[in-house]
Amino acid sequence: MTLVLLWLALAGAAAAILLFSRLLVSSADVIADRTGLGRSFVGVIMLATATSLPELVTGVSSILLVDQPDLAAGDAFGSNLVNLVIIGIIDLLWRNGPILVAVGRAPIVVGSLGIAVVGCTIVALLAHSGGAFAESWPVSPVSLMLFLVFLVGMFIIYRQEDSPQEESSQGTDDTLSGAFGKYTVAMLVIVGAAVLLAWTGDRIAHEMGWEASFVGTQFLAISTSLPEFAASYAAVRIGAPDLAIANLLGSNLFNMGFVLVIDDVAYVDGPLWSGIAGIHLLTAAFAIVMTIVVLAGLLAHKRQKREGRFTWESLALIVLYAAASVLVFTLA
Repeated sequence: MTLVLLWLALAGAAAAILLFSRLLVSSADVIADRTGLGRSFVGVIMLATATSLPELVTGVSSILLVDQPDLAAGDAFGSNLVNLVIIGIIDLLWRNGPILVAVGRAPIVVGSLGIAVVGCTIVALLAHSGGAFAESWPVSPVSLMLFLVFLVGMFIIYRQEDSPQEESSQGTDDTLSGAFGKYTVAMLVIVGAAVLLAWTGDRIAHEMGWEASFVGTQFLAISTSLPEFAASYAAVRIGAPDLAIANLLGSNLFNMGFVLVIDDVAYVDGPLWSGIAGIHLLTAAFAIVMTIVVLAGLLAHKRQKREGRFTWESLALIVLYAAASVLVFTLA
């Protein structure tokens, strides 16, 4: 397949993900409304899980089909950065003051848990950097700890969620079973597109002579984060900032606490962390700093008006993402 056809295949897979992610958010909003679970909880548990499926399938496919663990790790870590800069972008689109002021308490808990799981990945990368730690283990013990933190985090989010609220699903007549059906169809299409992304990403990296860690962190991460962007933008359009922010922060929690653990299981040559580049430490560090920026915005409840086009959070997130991208391209 020529390079032009590879780029067209990548664009087609990304377009499919973008199109069907819109169906995800509408069905998730109906589920939140019909069950009374609330948008923040559904955003973290259902919407974030669904929109993170491309990272999961792309990661496993990168390992099993093309033997590129750095594509898998780069996609997961890079998607964290993309999700966080999306918060800055949708902040620009939200016209009712800083968007982080308009959400409840649940995203604060999700963001804090996100920092915890990214911190665990840094421990894993450092522990395995010497090549002697738990090399005979099929799965790193740090990955097991990471998954445990993820499970505890899910329980905390469930208990922390605000009392069920009266939600609006834009006057839709969809039943709960119909919403679950659309949710499932959208997920299946996204999974198929993600497999194509993994294959085309590897071929493009080979044809262009780029490092797999850079391709994963940039091109695959942006493509597989399209569901998060489309879902969050749709949530903003229906006046549901809680759903948008919970989706993005929840996706990062899912990427680190579940996707990378499954990637480690799929990698049969020992722990995943021993087979990937150290550049992911840089990406993880940027993810923590950017999440702290988001948490600071969530805690600044006294601000009610936007001063100028940018808030300080959106500007900081965009600048940090640009700096991380330049450094990864330069150092990878």
